[in-house]
Amino acid sequence: MTTRDLVPEADTGLPPFARRVLGVVGTIPEGRVMTYGDIAEYLEEGGPRQVGAVMSRHGDAVPWWRVVNAGGELPSHLRGEASLHYDQEGTPYDKSRERVNLRLARWDGR
Repeated sequence: MTTRDLVPEADTGLPPFARRVLGVVGTIPEGRVMTYGDIAEYLEEGGPRQVGAVMSRHGDAVPWWRVVNAGGELPSHLRGEASLHYDQEGTPYDKSRERVNLRLARWDGR
């Protein structure tokens, strides 16, 4: 399977890069996360900011809480809802610091 096969069928009107980003996010297992940079590296295109832009515009179509910044955090306005998902999925999450433990939760796409 290539990354081009990971495109959500309902989102075919999106730009190709956005479709590929959302396709990767849709494959991240419960309890695991990737950073914006991890996704760009996995796709071998774009960068963290481009992935972040896709997520801010279209991320509600996929499990957006599984994509964090390089410090294991989400924007502050998303942390409360994400925390609920992390609890349900068993994601290693430090509630006092409001960040995912990347050492334990990071997924490499394999």
